Amino acid sequence: MYRVLARKYRPQTFADLIGQEVLVRTLTNAFASGRIAHAFLLTGIRGIGKTTTARIIARGLNCTGADGNGEATTTPCGVCANCIAIAEDRHVDVIEMDAASNTGVDNMRDLIDSVRYAPTNARYKVYIIDEVHMLSKSAFNAILKTLEEPPPHVKFIFATTEIRKIPVTIISRCQRFDLKRVEMDELSTHLVNVAKREEITLPEDCATLIAAAAEGSVRDSLSLLDRAIAMHTDAAGTVDIKAESVRDMLGLADKTQTFRLMELIFNGKTDEALTAAQTLHHQGADSAMLLSDMLDITHYLTRIVVAPALSVNLNYSPAEQALAKDMAASLSIPALTRAWQILTKGADELRHSNHASATLEMILVRLGYASALPAPAEIVRALQQGSAMPTGGSTRPPSAGAAPSSSASASTHAIGTSSAAQSTPTGSTVMQLGNTAAATKIEPQPLAEAHSFLDVVQLFETHREPILLSHLMNDMRLVHFAVGRIEVKPTAHIAPDVPARLARHLREWTGESWNIILSPHAEQAEPSIREQRAAIAKQARDYATSHPKIQAALEVFPDATVIDFIPNKPTN
Repeated sequence: MYRVLARKYRPQTFADLIGQEVLVRTLTNAFASGRIAHAFLLTGIRGIGKTTTARIIARGLNCTGADGNGEATTTPCGVCANCIAIAEDRHVDVIEMDAASNTGVDNMRDLIDSVRYAPTNARYKVYIIDEVHMLSKSAFNAILKTLEEPPPHVKFIFATTEIRKIPVTIISRCQRFDLKRVEMDELSTHLVNVAKREEITLPEDCATLIAAAAEGSVRDSLSLLDRAIAMHTDAAGTVDIKAESVRDMLGLADKTQTFRLMELIFNGKTDEALTAAQTLHHQGADSAMLLSDMLDITHYLTRIVVAPALSVNLNYSPAEQALAKDMAASLSIPALTRAWQILTKGADELRHSNHASATLEMILVRLGYASALPAPAEIVRALQQGSAMPTGGSTRPPSAGAAPSSSASASTHAIGTSSAAQSTPTGSTVMQLGNTAAATKIEPQPLAEAHSFLDVVQLFETHREPILLSHLMNDMRLVHFAVGRIEVKPTAHIAPDVPARLARHLREWTGESWNIILSPHAEQAEPSIREQRAAIAKQARDYATSHPKIQAALEVFPDATVIDFIPNKPTN
């Protein structure tokens, strides 16, 4: 009967494990010195070897050697009765549980009851609990005491893909091992060796494609290799694996074509990019995988620009690396980071879309038009120098017909010295006015004195009385001011105790007695501070809108909106 490669080539000793040198070294030293923990916790992604490692530990703990007199070892003999029985999953003293099927506290109570009994044939009774994070809170609590002080003949081995779901009280009682993803080159070599043992020739580029798709999981890589062998076996039993068909099987695009697509995007050739994407789609490229490749390429290009010493990447062939270096030479960091942001947001949109190919095309359109936008620093420089506006986000000019998009930029731009641009929640650029010739500050008088209504307002701001300050600025129009007496007209309902509270604070801060008089029918009241500031803001906005630099910025961002900047301190 045929056995799938993932089972046929499951490691039987620590020497067979790949990519887990830290775990192997730690356990080897522990076994050699006799410092073997009573509980182990193995965590890592799916297919990395957690359950396999647990079984190897169980074999090592109970191996008696070929002569029957051996001690616990990290190199189990594989021929003694215990090794054979554990390898065949039929040893009575090695109990393997699936926590997903045994989540309740009753299951843990049964386990605790059996712990007290000595092993039947083995040196240790070993409990392997897979996917331990699936246990209920009550089940975890039930096992706590036993886990902390188990009988000397008992060992626990837990495996999980979700370490964050395990209570810290459990983790603290275990010796934890984090199994890392296997590096792509090491996994690729492993696949070539497995294929050779199967008397199959696996080209290195095919092994690299499969290893990259497995994302560090050994089991996933062997399952994909199984699939590739089945796909490329003819009626006579001959196996001829080709990179092109492996890409089709995995739904991958040719990386060289993806580089070409990115080059078109960065040059602003959106129409050609859409055609290239459509061709890749017809060739079987998956939209999500293509977008993932574009993100990976963008990250790689950024590394080349920022840190050329890190430009060697085993995920890419020498030809692809040379192509990436040529592309990076003509790209700026603002263009790359903008592309990364658009692609990252696009990946989230693609996950929730029912029209993958259409969504991908819209992402490419967004990228293409964003590439035609100038960098914020270039806009500021052009405005300050009075030169022509830049037209592209990278050093290469966009193609004809590529127009700047007013909504593609969400950066913050400094426009001259009198204004700044901010992104709004809707994505449109907003000009925010700072201090202009039409708006000047009133310097406050010394805190111990109050010679004007604005001085009074300043005192309440300085002493942090926000409720009373709000009443003074928003709800009161000044009718008459004299030191010790303020007459105001309320513009809204004011609590009866507010005048007394205002007077009490002013007396405390100035040493003067004050009367605060509310005159509801006064007709000669001045505008409130809020109303005065609104008028000043409108004057400032009108002044700024007519300024040549602001007008030039509005030409670059036609959907921009000029808003008001109102200082925190009162003005006149």
